Amino acid sequence: MKMLNRLFVLVTLICSYTINAQTVDEIIDNYFENTGGVENWEKIEGVKMSAKVNQGGMEIPIEIVQLKSGKMMTTINFQGQSIKQGVFDGEVLWSTNFMTQKAEKSDEESTNMIKNEMNQFPDPFLNYKEKGFTAELVGTETVDGSETFKIKLTTTPNIIEGKEVPSIAYYFFDNENFVPIQVHEEITVGPGKGMVSEIKLSDYQEAGDIYMPFSMTQGVKGQPGAPITMDSIEVNPTVDDSEFTFPESEPETEEN
Repeated sequence: MKMLNRLFVLVTLICSYTINAQTVDEIIDNYFENTGGVENWEKIEGVKMSAKVNQGGMEIPIEIVQLKSGKMMTTINFQGQSIKQGVFDGEVLWSTNFMTQKAEKSDEESTNMIKNEMNQFPDPFLNYKEKGFTAELVGTETVDGSETFKIKLTTTPNIIEGKEVPSIAYYFFDNENFVPIQVHEEITVGPGKGMVSEIKLSDYQEAGDIYMPFSMTQGVKGQPGAPITMDSIEVNPTVDDSEFTFPESEPETEEN
């Protein structure tokens, strides 16, 4: 019996060592090493993604642009029209109203949240300590049949309804390839407030000198999400700054 007890203790210690052998920084270092290296990630000034979103069986083409300066926009091609959503020029956040087809500025709270995320490009884990972020290895978890390391990333807090709210996301890194395959984050504003957003990432492919997920599903945890398939990802694209500018309405002229 004593021998069995000793064997059990030994196995427990070995398992514990296996779990704890990886530190959070080792996991993050492996992630960047496996996806092109920190030097290549640091060279990224912008990304343009051409993709299709599957919405209710209908494939909708979209284009997403994100720049190191913080500028970003999503263009949806729907029924022959190009509709811009989530456009940010570094100061102003705006979108095109689907009904009126006119550009509308977002509220101050939403704009400030986007400003807080500017330094997360091209990846929130890149030089995360210099950004004032913290990363913690919470433990291990089985996600969609894969063994993962669960990492808690705390970034710049947001001001919501006059109160400071922590910005926390949980990343699940595959323990074989050291790439994130899921991201969970509590929704703090809007109709989904209190729910947990879930992003599933897969099909990592080469994009320039790095590897990025070409397949993802975005939605709310516990509910079916919207699959997004990348057709192409262009690193360091040429984008005209005017594309991000809020289109000021021209004054109406009176008819004689």
